Amino acid sequence: MKLILMTTPHFFVEEHPILTALFDEELDFLHIRKPNTEPVYSERLLSLIPEQYRKRIIVHDHYYLHNEYKLYGIHVTQRAELPEKYKGRVTCTCQTAEQVKALKSKCDYTIFAPNLNDNSIDGFDAQHLKQYKAEKLPDKKVMAFGNINEENIQDIANAGFGGAVLYGCIWNRFDTYNTQDFKELISYFRKLKKLAK
Repeated sequence: MKLILMTTPHFFVEEHPILTALFDEELDFLHIRKPNTEPVYSERLLSLIPEQYRKRIIVHDHYYLHNEYKLYGIHVTQRAELPEKYKGRVTCTCQTAEQVKALKSKCDYTIFAPNLNDNSIDGFDAQHLKQYKAEKLPDKKVMAFGNINEENIQDIANAGFGGAVLYGCIWNRFDTYNTQDFKELISYFRKLKKLAK
């Protein structure tokens, strides 16, 4: 099962060393999601990430960066239109099984985020995973996103999802404003990587 990381919405000093270290640890894909930021900051971040890892990066904004830095692709919401004349890879986020089924044939993969607007819902607990399997939702083109952690990552893999999108379980292990040492973050990623196999 693939492990994918979603960036924080803000930039911070240790970001590129952390991202590079995670790629060194075999992070499969990185989604750069920095809403309402100037493109120059994304350009700077991309320029600091080693070139061999850029082909595993997807941008959510400033789509021109895809060609300029030879990235994997771009990410759109289920309502967004593709940029005119765009011919590269596309990923998208869906909140319902119906959206996933409608869009997964049009995307390289979909990110299924059933609890995107309500963090109190665990969309990947045993009950929901059983329901998704019954609906034949999980497959290699559907990535789970929302409350992923060491307790449920094996169940998500066993349910048949193609990957898991990591966010809080990684970034909550590092204070972007006050910390420089990111060993705990890397150690936790290694643990998830073992559990996801």
